[in-house]
Amino acid sequence: MQTIDLNAVRNAKTSKEPYDFLLADHLLKADVIDDLRRDFPDIEKPGYLTVDEVKLHGRFKTLIEELEGPELTEELSKKFGLNLHQYPRLTTIMKRSQPKYGAIHTDGPSKVMTMLVYMNDEWNQGDGGRLRVLYDGQNFEPYALEVPPTMGTMFAFLRSDNSWHGHRPFVGERRVVQIAWVKSQADVDRKKKHNKVAQFFKGIFGR
Repeated sequence: MQTIDLNAVRNAKTSKEPYDFLLADHLLKADVIDDLRRDFPDIEKPGYLTVDEVKLHGRFKTLIEELEGPELTEELSKKFGLNLHQYPRLTTIMKRSQPKYGAIHTDGPSKVMTMLVYMNDEWNQGDGGRLRVLYDGQNFEPYALEVPPTMGTMFAFLRSDNSWHGHRPFVGERRVVQIAWVKSQADVDRKKKHNKVAQFFKGIFGR
């Protein structure tokens, strides 16, 4: 049984202002959500962990396989008018957020496109933890779009020098899967190594 509905991507509206992005609802099929909720990894550390650092099982493992699969990449390639198949992918998963997360940034130049799939049942946290599409690197307002981090919401954007985004601080559980298409396998390997070092020090210092 498939976990994602590619029609959600096909029917999603894209925008070019202030940069290229796409917002899709109901990417996750309704009849697998209970299983995905149950099988989401039990991650105690804050921040994003690579799939190599997380034990994947059950329906959630199937979800990751589909998110990394050629079918979704093909649909996103069509939506953005860019052949994403040529780029390697880096998949990371987060369950717990800290106050320092969400600072406004553009993503590094090694990234080509980033996709976020949110997996929270609801979000009654005010504006904390809600990703915003922004116009500059300093201000959370005004914003072009605010993304609710709720179950099955998918947000994707092409990295550029003005792809500003971020969210106001939030502490607690914030479930999200991130897939980044990057320029080279060397970039993937470097980011994995950096992430392992960062997680090591978080384990020592608890932050």
